[in-house]
Parts: sequence; C-alpha cells; structure tokens
Amino acid sequence: MKATEGKIGRTFVIRLEDGDVVPDCIEKFAVRKKITTAYAIMVGGIGSGQVVSGPRNTDDRPPEPMYLPVDGVHEVAGVGLLAPDGKGKPVLHIHAALGRAGSTLTGCLRPGVKTWVIGEVVLIEILGVDIARLVDKTTGFELLEIRDKKKT
Repeated sequence: MKATEGKIGRTFVIRLEDGDVVPDCIEKFAVRKKITTAYAIMVGGIGSGQVVSGPRNTDDRPPEPMYLPVDGVHEVAGVGLLAPDGKGKPVLHIHAALGRAGSTLTGCLRPGVKTWVIGEVVLIEILGVDIARLVDKTTGFELLEIRDKKKT
C-alpha cells in the first residue's frame, strides 16, 4: 500500500441537470474551478448509458471490460476520486450502485451515464498531494500513483 497526506480545500455542492453526462460534466467543472484532486459523492437518478461491471475474464491482461447497459431510470449512489492524468487533466474514477425495481446494477461510470432529472454531487477538494493516474502497461488501466515525497 502507498499513501500520502493532504488537506481539505474547497467544498462544492453541484446540481446536475437532466441529461448531464457523468463523469464528463464533473471533470469539466473541475477544470473550470482549477481542481485537480477531490473526492465526489453522488446521489440522484440515472436515465441511460452503460457501466463497466468488471473484466470479462479475470486473468486476461489487458482485461476486456464488460459493459452493461442502464435500461430505464435507476436511483444512484456513487463515490469517486478525481485525480490528474499524466498531462494534468482531472479524471474522475467513480463507482456507483444503480437500483430499479428491486434490482441493483453496480459498476464504474467511466463510459458515461446520463443524469435523469436529479443529480446531486458533493465535490471536496484535496490539497497538498502529488498524485496522478498513469497508464499501467500490464493492465492498461490508469492506476493512481503517489508521486510526492511525504508518503505515509
């Protein structure tokens, strides 16, 4: 395990609008507000899109993602970490549980889902850390790397 210590910066409460694409709209907001690192909590409704629900085969490298469609409006509760990629662009890695009629669909919202009517996000900035999402050659994933000298 690798870790680093930071401090809480600004806190934003964001109301997403019907049809906003997650995580794209949150990443664009972060660029406008000059936020590179933050954690996000999301609640509301999702109307369409797809989620990554794991690799198709556990041992494949790089893994082939398994995409599942969001069929119909789902309730959503999600949490994620915003961190810069190798070029400094903020990238949100957010996982969520989506529920509808007693069934749950859980996965990564990376391919994008659209908000349905209600979407609420609390975005809490993390200051004083030097981290980045860098491409891992074995998995093909953008993995979180701790780059600063004050590792704990």
